[in-house]
Amino acid sequence: MRPRSDTFSEMRHHLVLLGVTLAVVMGCGDDDGDDAVDAGIDAGVDAGPPDLGPTVVVREVEREPCADRNPLRNPYFGDLHIHTRFSFDAAAYDVRTGPDDAYRFAKGEAVGLPPYDDAGNPTRMTQLDRPLDFAAVTDHAELIAATSICTDPTSPGYDSQSCISFREGDPFDANFGDFVSAIGLPDPVPPTLCRRVDPALCAAELTDVWNQMVEAAEAHDDRSSACGFSTFIAYEWTGGRGFGQNLHRNVFFRTSSHLSRPISYVEANTAEDLWDGLEAGCLESGTDCDVLAIPHNSNIASGEMFNPVTEDGDPYTAAFSARRAALEPLIEIYQHKGASECVSGIDDPLASEDELCDFESVYEQYCDETGGDDGCVRRCEVGGGGGFAGLGCVSARDMARGAMKLGLQELLRTGENPFAFGFVGSTDTHNATGGNVAEDDWPGHAGITDADAEDALEAPGGVAVTVRTSSPGGLAVVWAEENSRPALFDAMRRRETYGTSGTRIVARFFGGWSYGADLCDDPDAIATADAGGVPMGGDLSAPPTAGAAPSFLVSALADAFSVPLQRVQIIKGSVDPDTGVASETVYEVAGDPDNGADVDVTTCEPTPGSDEAGFGSLCGVWTDPDFDPAAPAFYYARVLENPTCRWSQHTCRELALDCATADPETNVYAACCDDAIPKTLQERAWTSPIWYVPE
Repeated sequence: MRPRSDTFSEMRHHLVLLGVTLAVVMGCGDDDGDDAVDAGIDAGVDAGPPDLGPTVVVREVEREPCADRNPLRNPYFGDLHIHTRFSFDAAAYDVRTGPDDAYRFAKGEAVGLPPYDDAGNPTRMTQLDRPLDFAAVTDHAELIAATSICTDPTSPGYDSQSCISFREGDPFDANFGDFVSAIGLPDPVPPTLCRRVDPALCAAELTDVWNQMVEAAEAHDDRSSACGFSTFIAYEWTGGRGFGQNLHRNVFFRTSSHLSRPISYVEANTAEDLWDGLEAGCLESGTDCDVLAIPHNSNIASGEMFNPVTEDGDPYTAAFSARRAALEPLIEIYQHKGASECVSGIDDPLASEDELCDFESVYEQYCDETGGDDGCVRRCEVGGGGGFAGLGCVSARDMARGAMKLGLQELLRTGENPFAFGFVGSTDTHNATGGNVAEDDWPGHAGITDADAEDALEAPGGVAVTVRTSSPGGLAVVWAEENSRPALFDAMRRRETYGTSGTRIVARFFGGWSYGADLCDDPDAIATADAGGVPMGGDLSAPPTAGAAPSFLVSALADAFSVPLQRVQIIKGSVDPDTGVASETVYEVAGDPDNGADVDVTTCEPTPGSDEAGFGSLCGVWTDPDFDPAAPAFYYARVLENPTCRWSQHTCRELALDCATADPETNVYAACCDDAIPKTLQERAWTSPIWYVPE
């Protein structure tokens, strides 16, 4: 537990971040200690980052045909965003589990969590109730070499000033010492150890660590006929414009062929540079190397993740939009830093009037456009600011729905849509515990920084990552013919995916021009819908006849280990072709929003009389009543469960806090006694959209 007042804490966060950044910019991070490995570099010259030109490593592997292959496709549940001890922040949180541990955990084995005792044994253990079908370790590319060196006492760089500053940093305040130079600046550079002192040591360590990540993925990818578990060779590009503005992407390779080293933010300062490197090193290599990138939790991007302007300040062209859509076909709509679906309550033409947009918001409240209210986040005017540092802003185009409406406007302007993406969920765990999403037994995702209830229930301040607005995160669900790496990747490419907030709802969504109102009663409804239309992620072209309107089949099965379903909605977004004005509508399609289901927060059990409310399955056929064949549009389904207790309420119940006698200045009191955060939530799933594109 770390006692602090909220006001002092927020001020301290900002001062620490500012101090670290200034130290790097002014050169105070240079190592010149007499006894340090880094000594004697005052006259040295920066070695500079390596050239942007990793080569492709081609691997041909054999795999048996999967015994379970379904032409109508199966749902596979996984996690595409997992960090281990090779990530600089996970290491700072004292996480000691590696990629092999992460894959073993995803397959159902228990792993230990910090804090560790004096003998180095974990004091906490955690294990999944249900193994995942697939997973990907996505450690931060920027500092995997330095992190490995600085956490290995046998490394010759361990006692360098770079490493000492990293280990002496305060992870609660995102103080990572000299490492901030590689992640916290608009023009990043490697830490001093790798930039001036011993670039060769870092280069060799990068190769070794990347190979360990690759080999762990290869070792756990089941290529037998059982096809029981799939992995991806993957990593995270941790880009932004200053500390904490989250423009990060996770990068995934389709096969065993991959780049000889990951392209990081240090060598590719913008997303465009990243795309250049992926195209040159992989897609245009003349090999079987294939790759895609997934932007993650855009809710703290300060208006910049989906800004249709190039790094040179030019509006997107049709070719540029098509390139981005091809390289980034999916986004992460949910993870442990909350939902990125939509935002309401701000004055923004792309914002929503939808009460369900407030679900698991990383920010507790918004200011007016000028700001000024303590503890709130202002609306972006023209982007800018750092999301993690508490100095950022919120924009509706940071959210999936706002970005998709903006994409339709770009489609009308250029003929191509840069933001025609599908959805996945994941955790962004930094404990190497992918899929650890249970609200009633969540041990946190950030090592020592949220292992204690006082810290986990802290109000958002300077670093809104491991606080009470965080969540256990979500899952990625892929509809594929089989559980193999290529089949899963191909489904991701065609956007036949969806995200959940952690529960294992099974959702399907199809669109076509001739679905009958009784399709749900057809025992072959899925085959009929598939043959007569497109699945989630697909495109609908012009209507076959004048006056026709698209119809949609949506079905959902409740998670047998959760609570019944409450309802299914379809969200439509469109743009008027004459005015360019975007609009959206939420339609109730199946179920009952007033089914009376509720939860007793004192016991976290359904309230009397509501335990029978809800549905084990829901199905509906809906035809757009306001269809305009000239207006581009998107449609996606949102499936909601009955209410259940949020993780924070489970924690408050375990504390058995007496609010009458508790200290009102503590984080625990604020979270448990003052209704600062919701005590319940409705778990949900978001299907990838179906897009209508007029000819």
